[in-house]
Amino acid sequence: MAAEADGPLKRVLVPLLLPEKCYDQIFVQWDLLHVPCLKILLSKGLGLGIVAGSVLVKLPQVFKILRAKSAEGLSLQSVMLELVALTGTMVYSITNNFPFSSWGEALFLTLQTVTICFLVLHYRRQTAKGVTFLVCYALVLLVLLSPLTPLSVVTLLQASNVPAVVGGRLLQAATNYRNGHTGQLSAVTVFLLFGGSLARIFTSVQETGDPLMAGTFVVSSLCNGLIASQLIYYWNVKAPIQKKKQ
Repeated sequence: MAAEADGPLKRVLVPLLLPEKCYDQIFVQWDLLHVPCLKILLSKGLGLGIVAGSVLVKLPQVFKILRAKSAEGLSLQSVMLELVALTGTMVYSITNNFPFSSWGEALFLTLQTVTICFLVLHYRRQTAKGVTFLVCYALVLLVLLSPLTPLSVVTLLQASNVPAVVGGRLLQAATNYRNGHTGQLSAVTVFLLFGGSLARIFTSVQETGDPLMAGTFVVSSLCNGLIASQLIYYWNVKAPIQKKKQ
């Protein structure tokens, strides 16, 4: 009976959340305080939660731009650098065959960031540049994921994440400071990114053991925290309505 009852549960948990030995340790031997297995369960659960949540993380930002029909307050350079960092993480993880739960949000955040880049260009009346950007990005991504790109180049791209993240966030922070407001920057998106990057420090250490990945998320957390603090500081400050030129 126990074996029959364990069947469906085991099929759900193994190997999605637990290796078989940890399933047996917790659910057969009832060792509920087995720390190594609990760390695996927590890491896998957090990772899958972050991946699931990433599908919606930047949609508030996209909808805010569409609703306002403006990208006021968003730094295009910052968004582009964030896209470089996300692309580096995604390509590096795929190349190294890391578990999807340890990097999957990079895929969904990349798609949403590309959309934001296009919208910023579109609402700056540079739609043709936006379309060209989409085509060029798709071609670059195909090349990076192909066997033509050596592993050393992919590793270098991942290593460039730290300066890309720092540069991108500092550009956005400088734009906020210069404007005296955060414009169409979405608070929901910023706070979700901050929380996700914090959780990723633990999951990247636990699931990949890669110091380059973990270090990137440490820096990302600090930079996302800076933007989050600016959102709080400028919470009640509204962007001035731009007057049309005569």
